[in-house]
Amino acid sequence: MSHRFTDRTVLVTGAGRGLGRAIALAFAAEGARVAVAGRGAAPLDETVALIEAAGGTARAFTADVARAEDMHRLVRETVAAFGSLDVAVNNAGVFRGGHSAADFPLEDWHTLLDINVTGVLHALQAEIAHMRGHGGGAIVNISSNLGAHVRIPGVFGYQVSKAAVSAITRAAALDHVADGIRINAVSPGPSESAMSLLPGESEADRDLRMKEQSPLGRVSTADEVAAAVLYLASDGAGSAVGTDLVIDGGASA
Repeated sequence: MSHRFTDRTVLVTGAGRGLGRAIALAFAAEGARVAVAGRGAAPLDETVALIEAAGGTARAFTADVARAEDMHRLVRETVAAFGSLDVAVNNAGVFRGGHSAADFPLEDWHTLLDINVTGVLHALQAEIAHMRGHGGGAIVNISSNLGAHVRIPGVFGYQVSKAAVSAITRAAALDHVADGIRINAVSPGPSESAMSLLPGESEADRDLRMKEQSPLGRVSTADEVAAAVLYLASDGAGSAVGTDLVIDGGASA
């Protein structure tokens, strides 16, 4: 195991479960101090316990990305706890599907925009405000292969929101590379997370479905997605600016 992030502080939103937890664990395993953030305290505490059991360092912070003031407070608390903010991973997001554009419920539409789109903006603004005054840093937004890369029927609002994340990433990357901040995105396809399950579907059922639907024949593991995030956040990706790295087993190839 390398130690690419020793003496660095990493903030991960949506870190209480799924991909966010896997990303937090991966950074901690490579030496980072990890601030794990989300709306619910209990799952965040579980993530911290897993990191500490493996010998890592982490603290939990509750925050809602839909509230700008929460994100600025989160950055302040992270810096107060660990002394810096070097890397941020904006992973928090929600899924709403099952409707066409004409029938998409406005309540779901506003939820997707508030969390998946405006929430990313809130996070970016708080993170950049600190980083550009403290030597720069790296930010990775978690988007999706659904949206900018591939579309399927019946997932209208989610695809629009994640296409926006991909666009926000590229635009912000150009705006702030001169500030010493590298901004990139990872766009997973179906992976080891609850979002990849159809209503009422078990993981075994999903695995059978993916043998038919995915060129790779399976979902991406959470560790594979995390590895892509760590690469883009690392010094080894020093010239990656505005990259949208798709990890979807060839679905959008």
